[in-house]
Amino acid sequence: MDQIYNSAKSRYAAFGVDTEAAMAALKNVPVSIHCWQGDDITGLENSGEALSGGIQVTGNYPGKARNFEELKADFKKALSHIPGCKRISLHACYAVFAEGEKVDRDQLLPRHFAPWVEFAKENHLGIDFNPTFFSHPMVKNNLTLSSPDENVRQFWIRHGIACRRIAAYFAKELGTHSVCNVWIADGYKDVPADKLAPRKLLRDSLDQIFAEDLPGVVDCVESKVFGIGLEAYTVGSSEFYFNYVATHTKVYNLLDSGHYYPTETIGDKLSALLCFRDKVPLHVTRAMHWDSDHVVTLTDDLKEIAQEIVRCDALDKVLVGLDYFDGSINRVAAWVIGSRNMQKALLWALLMPNAQLRKMQQENDYTGLLFLHEEIKTLPFSAVWEEYCRREGVAADESWYADIKEYEQNVQMKRG
Repeated sequence: MDQIYNSAKSRYAAFGVDTEAAMAALKNVPVSIHCWQGDDITGLENSGEALSGGIQVTGNYPGKARNFEELKADFKKALSHIPGCKRISLHACYAVFAEGEKVDRDQLLPRHFAPWVEFAKENHLGIDFNPTFFSHPMVKNNLTLSSPDENVRQFWIRHGIACRRIAAYFAKELGTHSVCNVWIADGYKDVPADKLAPRKLLRDSLDQIFAEDLPGVVDCVESKVFGIGLEAYTVGSSEFYFNYVATHTKVYNLLDSGHYYPTETIGDKLSALLCFRDKVPLHVTRAMHWDSDHVVTLTDDLKEIAQEIVRCDALDKVLVGLDYFDGSINRVAAWVIGSRNMQKALLWALLMPNAQLRKMQQENDYTGLLFLHEEIKTLPFSAVWEEYCRREGVAADESWYADIKEYEQNVQMKRG
């Protein structure tokens, strides 16, 4: 293995790339891994309700987590095969209630997430947070924060406020920031007569939610083109949120790679935002024709996102999180595959001769730029990735999958 890696190291060095520096940098880039892949966003509320409010998971692969303990065990198994620095991203519907206790979402408190904090401390994880504005009886007519029904709107405002306070609790307990991301699926299936009024209500709702100054919380809003049941009009559009954050400097625009038109890539958007903001929260998924949230694969789009992060020297500014859910395959394997691919893309980007490429562009050497871009595609990337995994104490080759299959047979398949 040393001989293979050393050969790859020399090949990269010929292009001015330090593989040791690349691996050292990647080791400190946290990737926030979403808890909801483990149970198809069922949550721990035990409501028994199907997903609703502009969101859906397909597939009925056996063995999904049914409670907090099973979800923790599955997530920990996934972590054992994912190298590097990791965080966990929670939704508010994953509150852990004491036996006999149940509160509604607008009354959630930090203590309802204390078991998650304990889990995070045991596994050296930061926690990011997402209010859950879907799959609830108070989602009326596909509307929450933009609802003309003041009882509905105030319920969800209280929920948003409660979630920000919980995020502040995470930040204080864990000594690291907590991204608190507001995504709502508010909109209309057919063309509405009034598009302005819902957006004014949403603006007011957000102002109320973000009014309290909470240290350690990275507040952000997440746009979308359309969703299930709201194909004609989405209140929280990209234009709305870009303008909102432009006038609210403590709130950031979270980019979700599945929430734009099929021909758009968010890699190009990163440099635009980094001209004006010190942070860019990011959700990485794989859209297929629309925001279908497939498991992240090592595509050119993913590489472009990672390359733009590195080119912009923004490894500490772009807050990388994952957001996909596939109920048609083993859910633990889905976590591992997507997370490893995100880290592969970041390593790929760190192994680019960016200084040389930038110099060629500045000198108008576009032929050399094209030449070098193509040459580096066949450099021995896999040898560096395998060395990185070895140093991180995880399987570098496909052998990790055998462990997941054994876990599936011995644990997941025995669930009722």
